[in-house]
Amino acid sequence: MKWHHVAANWPAFYEAILDKWPEADESDLDEIDGDQRAFIAYLAEATGQEIEDIREELRDWLAGEIPSDVVMDPIHDNHSISLSAKYVNEGEDEFADDAAFGDDQEDED
Repeated sequence: MKWHHVAANWPAFYEAILDKWPEADESDLDEIDGDQRAFIAYLAEATGQEIEDIREELRDWLAGEIPSDVVMDPIHDNHSISLSAKYVNEGEDEFADDAAFGDDQEDED
């Protein structure tokens, strides 16, 4: 993942950040608001580590996948649903409940 993914969805990453750096505090993360330099400085202070060590940890963390709870964030869901509109038949609403489509309502024989 790239930092712009983190910054654009900052609150959605809180759980993943707190899992990786339990010394962090959610109220402090609110103030940082996705600023990478402020985040690195904050982590260095909170953990007592050197800034270069924090940068390396952050690089390793960013090399991983976007956490599933971030991908499942409603902002991403709605965007993905909107993109799926091209696969939905004309006159159907892509945001409608899936159970209303296809043969979900038919009895199995």
